[in-house]
Amino acid sequence: MTASGEDSLIARYFKPIATDPGAFSLDDDAALLKAMGADIVVTTDAIVEGVHFLSGDPPETIARKALRVNLSDLAAKGAAPAGFVLTLALRAADDAWLRPFAAALGDDAKSYACPLLGGDTVSTPGPLTISITAFGRVPANKVVHRSGAQRGDRVVVTGTIGDAVLGLDILKGGAVASALAGDDAALQLLVGRYRVPQPRNALAAVIRAHASAAMDVSDGLAGDLTKLCAASGVSAAIHAPGIPLSRPAATLVANRTVGIDRLITGGDDYEILCTIPDAEFEAFARDARKAGVAVTAIGAVIAGNAIPSFLDAHGRELALKRRSWSHF
Repeated sequence: MTASGEDSLIARYFKPIATDPGAFSLDDDAALLKAMGADIVVTTDAIVEGVHFLSGDPPETIARKALRVNLSDLAAKGAAPAGFVLTLALRAADDAWLRPFAAALGDDAKSYACPLLGGDTVSTPGPLTISITAFGRVPANKVVHRSGAQRGDRVVVTGTIGDAVLGLDILKGGAVASALAGDDAALQLLVGRYRVPQPRNALAAVIRAHASAAMDVSDGLAGDLTKLCAASGVSAAIHAPGIPLSRPAATLVANRTVGIDRLITGGDDYEILCTIPDAEFEAFARDARKAGVAVTAIGAVIAGNAIPSFLDAHGRELALKRRSWSHF
């Protein structure tokens, strides 16, 4: 029997990286994921050409972004990666694109201990689309929700905020590209942050041990904090000058090429936003250092249901034209 084009594509590019026994070598209609006494956390994200990545982006970075945006969600829930399924909508079965895409996907699957379990490949006349559903394991009843923040908790973020939106501006030839012309290290850092997120899975157990609420920052810090506070029935006050910025981002804010408002509403950061009880913060910070992840307290949870406020160095509230990036 002659294999179909889809079967041949799967056998060539994806069967070699589907090494987990539960994938059944991609020869069955479904995969097997063992709970191993834990709760299973499920998350899904799609990335679409022209929306989440540019048509000229390397296939390696597209593959890594597709998996890592899902890994970021697992990290924020305190879950360890367990595996993923992939849906790939292609305009053509192009070996020059698929080979490096599959190689990078397999490399990340191994690095993050999140094996490929199965999926589907389809053709499309539209934009290239990659959808991943990822599964994680968390000890029973220990998943960290958005809804646990309490008045007095510290608001904390990992890493730096706003780099990805600056990287996209560079790729589109915007003002940031002009302002940083000649600073190759800065340009590469920002573009890299847009193309290849750095999910904070090393912090998952620390989040689980200390956070009252958590989520990842995908649509912009301001908008995602608003979502977390709404789910928790609280508000927050944020000291905007204390938001951690990379060296290039801080330079761009200082010379007024961009405003802090753009950095906190642009999205694609894939950092963790969490709330930590004040009495837990020192232990949390210590454990984060051991995990190798930078964390910064940027404000506090307060009572009420007002939209969280971002205050400047003089205590004045920043006027934000929008809170986050939105598809619609």
